[in-house]
Amino acid sequence: MRGLVFTTGLLCAAPLASHAAEPSLTHVHPAGVPAGATTAVKLAGKFDPWPCRVWADAPGIAFTPAKDAGRFDVVVDATVKPGPHLIRAFTDEGASAPVSIVISAQPETLEAEPNDSFLAPQVLASSTAVVNGRLDKADDVDSFLVTLKKGQTMVAWVEATVLAAGFDAMLRITDAAGVTLAFNHDYVSMDPLLVFEAPQDGGCVVQTTGPKFPAASDIRFAGGEDCVYRLHVSTAPLVRNTWPLAVQRGKKSPVTLEGWNLATTTAEVDEASPPPFPVTFSDVPEVVESAEPQTLAVPSAVSGRIQTPGHEDRFSFAAAKDAKLEFTLAASSLGSRMDPWLRLLDKDGKELATNDDGGPSGEARLVWAAPADGTFTAVVGDLTRQAGSDIFYRLQIAPVVPGVSATVAAHSAKVEAGKSAELKVTVAFTHGFQTRLKLAARNLPPGLTAAEVDVPEKGGEVTLSLAAAADAPRASAPFQLVLREIEGGRERPVSYSMASTSEDNGVPKGYPKLLINTTDQLWLTVTPPPPPPAPPPPPAK
Repeated sequence: MRGLVFTTGLLCAAPLASHAAEPSLTHVHPAGVPAGATTAVKLAGKFDPWPCRVWADAPGIAFTPAKDAGRFDVVVDATVKPGPHLIRAFTDEGASAPVSIVISAQPETLEAEPNDSFLAPQVLASSTAVVNGRLDKADDVDSFLVTLKKGQTMVAWVEATVLAAGFDAMLRITDAAGVTLAFNHDYVSMDPLLVFEAPQDGGCVVQTTGPKFPAASDIRFAGGEDCVYRLHVSTAPLVRNTWPLAVQRGKKSPVTLEGWNLATTTAEVDEASPPPFPVTFSDVPEVVESAEPQTLAVPSAVSGRIQTPGHEDRFSFAAAKDAKLEFTLAASSLGSRMDPWLRLLDKDGKELATNDDGGPSGEARLVWAAPADGTFTAVVGDLTRQAGSDIFYRLQIAPVVPGVSATVAAHSAKVEAGKSAELKVTVAFTHGFQTRLKLAARNLPPGLTAAEVDVPEKGGEVTLSLAAAADAPRASAPFQLVLREIEGGRERPVSYSMASTSEDNGVPKGYPKLLINTTDQLWLTVTPPPPPPAPPPPPAK
């Protein structure tokens, strides 16, 4: 019932014209708004006729339309959880695809034009700030003046591709004369990050711009409604990761904090009381790399770092014949600049398996069966042969666990009263998953039914039919699809993916990582049947 409750406060936000059309929504500017405040935002897309309504994935986020199409005042309650949230524009005729908006616990700064030149930058009141900006036109460059003390460390980064922005962000820091002091194009992802130590007291200029993404045929800086970004500058304490890179659930664990401007570098973390910095929790024992050769238990995970260019870290482990193990080697997803690869060797050094990009975010993943009883070696290296404090990884070894996933290609469905509509769901079983399942719908509006459908033993495409009664009232609201275990009743959500990967002649086009990659909040629109045709005119006398 969560999604239906969320829309209750929005259904009265604005009356809809009877001829309302399905809106489209691509971006929000500003992309971040503070909790406990009212902020004017501009939605990019098509909203004809105007006004439309906006749904949010959490209570306490309410949009009120302004006079001009696409403009809203968004009121965010102080109790709303900070972080990215999903919103949709919708009418009686349908809903847009979901996009992200960030709810912040801190004040947000709005970029103000003109600020194209380092000679006339927008002055930031603090050296720690978040700026919501947009490159409004082609060849736009946004400049911001930050005042620092000599030796002070400032971390600056841009969120753009994670917002599905239409440009590939660059980040530059200059002095007052325009001399480049630091530059970055891509850091861990396509979005840039810089760590800058001020050479003297005074101001420096932080600039962001970038070419069109996906790449266009002309070479110039991009601009437009889709070129939104969030620029972060910070001289405050900032934790990049813990060491080890994960802690086991169910226990309080001491960790070392790694990052910048940290007053303390030690902490104890517990999943029951999450700390105010990023922590990864796992289901296996966590250890830290030590002197080689190091033996790992199964299951377990090790946090390691490449300290010498070209070095390869080696870990031994025991496995029985035919034991199926899964190896996951994470790096960029944890903030590392490492491009990891993984090899498995037998006791004589013969290669048994290898992987480079089999996991998410270009990380390594292997599912492997031991050919015999014995001791084997996992070898970890960096494809670019880099080394240093930001070339780190987490290698996990664990027995293969049967699993299931379910995805739907469409984020919404539409059905006319008295008719039905079909939804196709792709179900994938892995590693011998055998639990019997049914596909079901949840939180359907009045007048809608959907008979549960058996999922084939081998998975694949499953079709669910949504049937609307002849007297089904209009509806435009979220609903969910689930896989229900026939024995036990456990339900697993069916998700729609907003992230995508694609290429055109080797040129990236998709957005493999967004602030929110998937959602189980689908949308259902119920419309009345069309009016009967007008009777023919009477015959002429």
